Amino acid sequence: MPVKVVLYGIGAIGAKIAKCLLNKKGIEVVGAIDIDPNKVGKDLGEVLGLGKKVGVVVSNDAGKVLSEAKPDIVVHATLSFMDKVFDQIMTCIKHGVNVVSTCEELSHPFVSNPKLAKQIDEAAKKHGVTVLGTGINPGFLMDTLPIALSAVCHEIKSIKVKRSINAATRRLPFQKKIGAGLTVEEFKKKMQSGEITGHVGLEQSIALIADALGWRLDKIEVEPVQPVVAEEEVKSDYITVPPGKVAGLKQVARGIMGGREVITLEFTAYIGAEEYDSIDIDGVPPVHEKITPCVHGDEGTVGMITNMIPKVIKAPPGLITMRDITIPSATPEHIDVYLR
Repeated sequence: MPVKVVLYGIGAIGAKIAKCLLNKKGIEVVGAIDIDPNKVGKDLGEVLGLGKKVGVVVSNDAGKVLSEAKPDIVVHATLSFMDKVFDQIMTCIKHGVNVVSTCEELSHPFVSNPKLAKQIDEAAKKHGVTVLGTGINPGFLMDTLPIALSAVCHEIKSIKVKRSINAATRRLPFQKKIGAGLTVEEFKKKMQSGEITGHVGLEQSIALIADALGWRLDKIEVEPVQPVVAEEEVKSDYITVPPGKVAGLKQVARGIMGGREVITLEFTAYIGAEEYDSIDIDGVPPVHEKITPCVHGDEGTVGMITNMIPKVIKAPPGLITMRDITIPSATPEHIDVYLR
């Protein structure tokens, strides 16, 4: 039997995931939820620009869709913050449906908002379903991958992870999100107002690594987002950045234990950046891994969400993280094969 999926959120990432799932063997998309009035009431195929109908009408009534469609799992792709998605996740749980979500704070909800995390965990166990927040980052590159690489070490002193993205290769909303093209003053004002959020998830990734290693951190420090100012003209298909204006941003977060920095995460995204993902483990033996160019964020998120579907369905009930899941892997065959 195919896995029945309801899509919750048909934005930029949700649409990419939807297109993947519609072509995935062993998956049946049985419902779609979104609040955008330009999408509600339309066939999902029309909303996705497929040039054909797929027989699923987008609705803004989550409860009705879940009651009628009776899915095995909800693929949730709406917002980044726990308090914003809490009611959406709880609605899915109360209808007895598993959830895999792109919500960044949900990747380690117990550090983001322990009170809401406890409520979600208790409700999920009560209704016998599983909830997981994941994606490419947080969810894999800056947490799950270094955790996996640490398995060869019998001693570890520290872990440093860097992700550097050339924003010119990403979609326009991402370039705007990192402030490309603004003056430094405009960048600072938009950061203060919340129009620019930078990357969400460094705190969660550090907590995930620490949990896996059994480290009890004294604290997690997330430095303020810093603008990266162009020294020469750089451009994408959408934005040209002259010298002296903001090309993107840089963020650093640290996990401190015993007064010492043991986990360091550095996220850089700007137009013209060198692209790579690197992990350096100071341990016995030492580990130095580098992926060039970096893994594409949007496509990687689609892959992570899709490939975690059977693993979430098979996982024990409750609110879990990637350290609780079985070994992540691609699912190139029929999804339902992995449930047998």
